[in-house]
Amino acid sequence: MASPRGGAWRIGQLGAHLGVSAKTIRYYDRIDLLPARRRTLAGYRIYDINDRDRLGFILKAKAIGLSLAEIRGILALRQDGREPCDHVIELVDRKLERVDEELHALDAYRRRLVELRAEAGGTRRTQACVCGIIESHPLGPEDRSYGSLLRIRPSSQAGSGRGA
Repeated sequence: MASPRGGAWRIGQLGAHLGVSAKTIRYYDRIDLLPARRRTLAGYRIYDINDRDRLGFILKAKAIGLSLAEIRGILALRQDGREPCDHVIELVDRKLERVDEELHALDAYRRRLVELRAEAGGTRRTQACVCGIIESHPLGPEDRSYGSLLRIRPSSQAGSGRGA
């Protein structure tokens, strides 16, 4: 989409161009991720190519998993005239560490579920208060954290889609 009227977009036009809602752009305006807006005489916000590029950067940064606070820090470095790419590498490295930790935890969780499933045949019909499969399964200290993994990532089959 070409910029209307010599490089000035209204909020809806900018949103349509970048595939984001006007509400999101207003929010980024409100939390100062975007610089102060020029306005028309009628009070409409006006955005230029620099705003488009900055908003495009914000959307890409969010898409790769950066928080708004992290994005704000990157923008502040650039605004201070410093090169933010080394800082971005540090952020990405920390996120990779967290992902590796989560993958390790999920792998351990999967192994415990495989064990539970293997035990299920022998414990299915035992005398139990509710379900022998669960009640006869030994619970280790690492098992206590697995439930939180499920609450953070509800399955698509979990009723309303909200965590427990």
